[in-house]
Order: sequence, then structure tokens, then C-alpha cells
Amino acid sequence: MVRIIRICIKDCEEMLRRFLILTLTLFLVFSAGCATTSSRFKPKAGSRSEILTLETRGYCPCGKCCNWKRNWYFRPVVASGPQKGKPKKVGMTASGVKAKKGTIAANTNRFPFGTVMYVPGYGYGRVEDRGSALNENNIDLFFKRHKDALHWGKQTKKVKVWYPPGR
Repeated sequence: MVRIIRICIKDCEEMLRRFLILTLTLFLVFSAGCATTSSRFKPKAGSRSEILTLETRGYCPCGKCCNWKRNWYFRPVVASGPQKGKPKKVGMTASGVKAKKGTIAANTNRFPFGTVMYVPGYGYGRVEDRGSALNENNIDLFFKRHKDALHWGKQTKKVKVWYPPGR
């Protein structure tokens, strides 16, 4: 009888171990997400592609990264430049969509809105924003938190670029 109980306990421990490993694996896979399957980043049919060496930098929606501050009424306004003091929609891109993981800011003369890019170490993204200090070989990658943007820093990467059709 004791022998049978020991065998059952061992079997239960093994099943529990396997269940925990499977559960943890599924959690890690689904919590990381999979940008490659998102239709948001799917290059359009007929898109021309090339691989470029670009300088990448991280940015987030904070006032330091996006040039805004709060005025006396505690409303966000542009902090400097020709638009200084004008209302600022925090987290909104120049193309009118809310910034999120995968949003890329670039010089829109070179990379028009809708250009899809794959950046090693970051993943897929789409050009949906522009920056005042971006030249033709720079892009900014959106991060939710300032700490993550700082951690990314400035890196030179070989980036695969898919231009919108007709470009």
C-alpha cells in the first residue's frame, strides 16, 4: 500500500513539473508577443526592399524625449522651437496614430509614412512619426518607458526596409 502511494506521488510530481514547464513556456511566448505575425507590420505586395545601415535611437512619450512640458494650467505644451507654448497631444504621432511598440520616427523625405522596417534587437516597426533632429540615416524607435529608451541608447544597425508601393 505504501509503495503504491509513493508511486502515485512520484507520478503526480512529474505531471506537475511538466505542467509548470508548459505553462511557463506558453506564458513567455505569449507575453513577449510576436510582431512578425501582426498585419500592422506586413509589407504591402509590390513593396521595394533594401538593407541599409542606419543609426537608431530610443525614444518614449516623456517630455525629455518628445519636447513637451506642462504649462500653468497643467496642460502639455510644446517646450521649445517655433511651436513653443502650443498645445501638445502627448503620445500622438505626426501621422495621427497613438505611438506604441513598433512606432518608428524617421525623416519622411527619405522614409515616407507606412515604410516597414526590421531592426535587429527591436523587431518590426512602421514609420508613423517624424523628428526634428533626424537626418537621412537616423531613425528613432519608440519604447513605452524612458528607462528602456535610455537602455537602447544609440546603436548602428543593418535595417531591412520595405518602402510603400510606388516609392
